Amino acid sequence: MERRKIKELPNEDRPYEKCAAQGPEALTDAELLAVMLRTGTRGENSLELAKRLLTQCQPEGLLGLMHLSLPELMELRGIGRVKGIELLCVGELSRRIWKSVARDNVPAFTDPARIAGYYMEDMRHMEQEELRLMMLNTKNTLIRDSLIFRGTVNLSVASPREIFIEAVRYHAVSVILIHNHPSGDPSPSREDQRMTAQMKEAGALLGIRLLDHIIIGNQTYFSFKERGIL
Repeated sequence: MERRKIKELPNEDRPYEKCAAQGPEALTDAELLAVMLRTGTRGENSLELAKRLLTQCQPEGLLGLMHLSLPELMELRGIGRVKGIELLCVGELSRRIWKSVARDNVPAFTDPARIAGYYMEDMRHMEQEELRLMMLNTKNTLIRDSLIFRGTVNLSVASPREIFIEAVRYHAVSVILIHNHPSGDPSPSREDQRMTAQMKEAGALLGIRLLDHIIIGNQTYFSFKERGIL
């Protein structure tokens, strides 16, 4: 089958022209991606390249593509270093926009569902565990969040000392622990439960309340506060 260049397609089928005439919301995922890619590869125009790329990642579609690393993107035929970096930046931009909107909708960090939503896109696809510490003031607004550790297989290395040194440094009145389960299942392990109890006790001694410990899974979460454990 003969491949047609984008400029050889009817105007209504060209992503740029379609966007200009109907707005970006009228474009399919493949058409949006074709606009970002700008050029195709040998034997494929940019739209055909975009359609193929969206079927080659897991999960299929934009979500899967935007969570690939640069080396993984460059393994896809038609994606070199420049296109790979552009896609990384598009993915990061979309995450930052989404997170900014989520943060604007959470004036005070008291609702576990909204807190989980704030971190969901950042943490649900991670292949390693991360433990983050949210530090809050008297109005439960976020002062700062800090990465406590990354890459361990369990939380046994998380000590109250390093966590509360960070909280005291930023004059936090209360804290929330956030960590992810790469398996996608947020159900707490015995170690998660033990560590949570230990952090609650340590915080009480320092006058810094542990408000919640939220475990991020794949589009789901577990809140110790919601379950009545804190």
